[in-house]
Amino acid sequence: MSVPEGASENDEMRTGLLLALAAYGMWGFLPAYYKLTDTMAADLVVAHRIVWSVLFVGLFLLIKSRVHEITEILRQPRMVAQLGVSACLIGVNWLVFVWAIENARVLEVSLGYFVNPLVSILVGLVVLREQLRPLQWLAVSMAAFAVALQAVWAGGLPWVSLFLAFSFAGYAFVRKVTPVRATPGLFVEASLLLPLAFGYLTLSLAWGKNALALDDPALLLALMGTGVVTAFPLICFSAAARRLPMVMIGLMQYLAPSLHFIMAVFIWGEPLKPATLGTFMIIWGALVVFSFDSWRRYKAHTAAQAAATP
Repeated sequence: MSVPEGASENDEMRTGLLLALAAYGMWGFLPAYYKLTDTMAADLVVAHRIVWSVLFVGLFLLIKSRVHEITEILRQPRMVAQLGVSACLIGVNWLVFVWAIENARVLEVSLGYFVNPLVSILVGLVVLREQLRPLQWLAVSMAAFAVALQAVWAGGLPWVSLFLAFSFAGYAFVRKVTPVRATPGLFVEASLLLPLAFGYLTLSLAWGKNALALDDPALLLALMGTGVVTAFPLICFSAAARRLPMVMIGLMQYLAPSLHFIMAVFIWGEPLKPATLGTFMIIWGALVVFSFDSWRRYKAHTAAQAAATP
């Protein structure tokens, strides 16, 4: 019996959707995971995350016989330098992310990752000199208005949200212009940060801090697991991105901050003040405009491709 034409495409699409849901679902529940490590200072948690990411990702690449991809990167000094920049950006992003979770500021984390796609548009405008479409201008203007309103209503800028949004948008830009696959790229990034992380853990031990948590097996296990929760969603996302249109990936990226928002308000009871709710509502409106524009352009592009196919 022959397989109907398009059946394999449907299977690939279904697999891609499941992988994307797994990736964004795990990223969405990441704050809950880091609640397991909140008895340890954020700087030490991030140092552990770097160490265990190197070990876990290295083991994954070894099992998959992909170690040659690492050596190919290391032979290119320019690429290593670019990954050094992205390593610094993701390192400070991790630090603020974990710090915010430990200090009950998950709502600000959620807002940061809702704003992130719009900040990426700004990066394209400033760095790549891209021309923004009218609806993109509207979405970015709404986001800027929301942040200004938050600053006035709440008496200060949401610095955690802005820091997370800009650091991750910068990271995404550097990785976009660096021709390297996601997993070996992460390994090299984490490896570049490894001397700092290992040195900081060693110094912390010398200062009398309980940096290894050897007396707390549950905490130590959670710290070891940071390598898994860092790498596994990225592996799923990388596989999903090869199977799904980017517009679909773009729409699904809101799943993670939505889960952050739900957990912050309904599980951890973070106060949702009128100013904060107003900011979220304007940002959500901006994302509706942005998503509509992206979807409309995607449909027009696919229709043009179909018309050009003989």
